[in-house]
Amino acid sequence: MAGRTPPQHDAATRLQRPPMEDNPNRRRVRRMRGDCRQGRNVTSSLTAGITDSAYHGDKGSLSSSGARRILKCPALFRWEQDNPPPPRPEFDFGHLAHRLVLGEGSAVTLLDPKVHGLKRDGTVADNPKATTAWKQAESEARARGEVPVHVDDYDAAVAMAKAVKEHPVAAALFDNGQAELSGSWTDPDTGVKCRYRPDWLTTTSSGRTICVDYKTSVSADPRDFARSCATYGYHQQQAWYETGLTADGHTDPGFVFVVQQKTPPYPVSVVELHADAVMLGARLNRRAIDLYAKCVADDMWPAYGDQIHLIDLPGYVYSQENIA
Repeated sequence: MAGRTPPQHDAATRLQRPPMEDNPNRRRVRRMRGDCRQGRNVTSSLTAGITDSAYHGDKGSLSSSGARRILKCPALFRWEQDNPPPPRPEFDFGHLAHRLVLGEGSAVTLLDPKVHGLKRDGTVADNPKATTAWKQAESEARARGEVPVHVDDYDAAVAMAKAVKEHPVAAALFDNGQAELSGSWTDPDTGVKCRYRPDWLTTTSSGRTICVDYKTSVSADPRDFARSCATYGYHQQQAWYETGLTADGHTDPGFVFVVQQKTPPYPVSVVELHADAVMLGARLNRRAIDLYAKCVADDMWPAYGDQIHLIDLPGYVYSQENIA
């Protein structure tokens, strides 16, 4: 921790960090690691059976991804609420992996080049996805609310699910629990309704709720995932879900990420964020909720302001000046 001063914050945030040698966060993790092999189902008021489209289409509440988005630009957040972006094919594989690992998620439609990727002469096209039949099958699947998946991607996702089951800690976490429950709470300071949707909830033998978030990534190396957390705001996601679970009556919930590489041999790592990172996420979430409440009250969703912005190059660019 040299060179970094622990941040100061209101004790009401419930995230005050004690000295490192007496950090209950570390003790909780040790307990969790020891108990996760005896996971149990979660008793909770969270709701099952809410579809992805219904959850993400709720414009009357703020989600974790929405909180991260509104901090970047309220105007973009509002536009995307009113104009939901179309499904992004690059996310299809992640949805498939989630379904096979968690047992819940969007239904999938398998597309086979030998069936959907044929040329007029009946042979498989060099680029099956460019054929009319493939595009039609893909469009029909999305119209049904399903995820179109190449059979090769399906085989890869099956191998990924197998690798998760072979990882002793990840397998124990996913051994028993509930997937993709949906919950909400009302922020006491603003009255804003906040929603959340954990990937997986399980309970240790001591009765502690553990939230497990499954991430597919180009790398499962914990050092690489640290950068992903900073880029995509996963520290905010953890703090958001912990707040929701606490509001739902789950005392001192734990949280871990199960990270899996999307290419063979599909390695897996189980990652816990440092308490300082989660506290930063909580402070950013507080700012996002306040900003959302103000935008709703004023019915104004600003972009980047009308002023002229003075910018500079990233520091590493200057450091390259003397590189031969």
